[in-house]
Amino acid sequence: MKVNFLDLKSQYLCIKDEIDNAIQRVLDSSAFASGPFVKSFEDHFAEKHEAKYCVGVNSGTAALHASLMALEIRAGDEVIVPANTFFATPEAVSLSGAIPVFVDCDPDYYNSDVSQIESAITEKTKAIIAVHLYGQPAEMKMIQQIAKKHNLCLIEDCAQAHTSAFEGKSVGTFGTMGCFSFYPGKNLGAYGEGGAVITNDKKLHEKLLMIRDHGMLKKYHHEIIGHNYRMEGIQGAILDVKLKYIDEWTTKRRKNAKLYRHYLSDCNEVILPKEMQNAKHVYHLFVIRSEKRDALQKYLTANKIYTGIHYPIPCHQQTAYKNLGYKKGDFPITDSYANQLLSLPMSEQLGESEIEYVAQIIFDFFAKDISV
Repeated sequence: MKVNFLDLKSQYLCIKDEIDNAIQRVLDSSAFASGPFVKSFEDHFAEKHEAKYCVGVNSGTAALHASLMALEIRAGDEVIVPANTFFATPEAVSLSGAIPVFVDCDPDYYNSDVSQIESAITEKTKAIIAVHLYGQPAEMKMIQQIAKKHNLCLIEDCAQAHTSAFEGKSVGTFGTMGCFSFYPGKNLGAYGEGGAVITNDKKLHEKLLMIRDHGMLKKYHHEIIGHNYRMEGIQGAILDVKLKYIDEWTTKRRKNAKLYRHYLSDCNEVILPKEMQNAKHVYHLFVIRSEKRDALQKYLTANKIYTGIHYPIPCHQQTAYKNLGYKKGDFPITDSYANQLLSLPMSEQLGESEIEYVAQIIFDFFAKDISV
């Protein structure tokens, strides 16, 4: 049996007629850049996350960068980010001219260790970026309190957490702004690149609209320096269709996570992901830990089970941040987990028989005691 890491083709075929019709409407109207299809998606996406405003952009990285620009984060400022995240999070800070300041990850839930945030704050700190990694919300109430206490802006990186919630409240609405990615493999994915920022602040909404369109609200009247961060009309139309299915797909992902827990419950050699009781985990990724991660991944691949590693090199160890002076061991949990974390196949297209097969092959691996 072959088990793909995710199956975008099967997902497309399930809603093919709706997608094809949506794309045709864009072609018929020639509304290729921003326009009514993007606006429709923005309205629906904001409503889904109980936010007042949404600004569609052309990537999750653009969403983060535009948010930092809107808050006037600039050279010399510091922004606190988790060491255990995708590179785009600190990269957006660097693009704004500011300096990312890393904190280690929580050993159980993989998001920022909240107990380490305050010690990382200096007089130069202007913001905190809370990342909802793998689909699980960060400890937002505590992070909110820290941000308020120190008068810091709070941005949420929701790239992997569409419709996730903490204590019944949608992610992206705890901070000043929430940033989303619609990269094809995300729980809500475009057919190309895409991103969005949600906010309840009218002034920030207007500023974000300018930033994404060369600093304009009125054509050829450039109020500020911006970027070309517009969302394409085709992506807006596609996302608007797929948004109608996000609740159903999320329910299936959560069901599949339970199936993984069931079939792997007796496998003492792997550590299964924990889910906070007060959080809605949407399982963008189902991530296990193993001391034999690399050998296990190789064995799974040999049995046509395709997995991922998120992430093999922590942000603070990347060559691009060599100038910041961090070294291996500065964030021991993140550094250790980078050699242990393994993302198993996860999508709403995944069937129980496939999950059972993945578990069987994992048990076989440890039964054979393969170490290479």
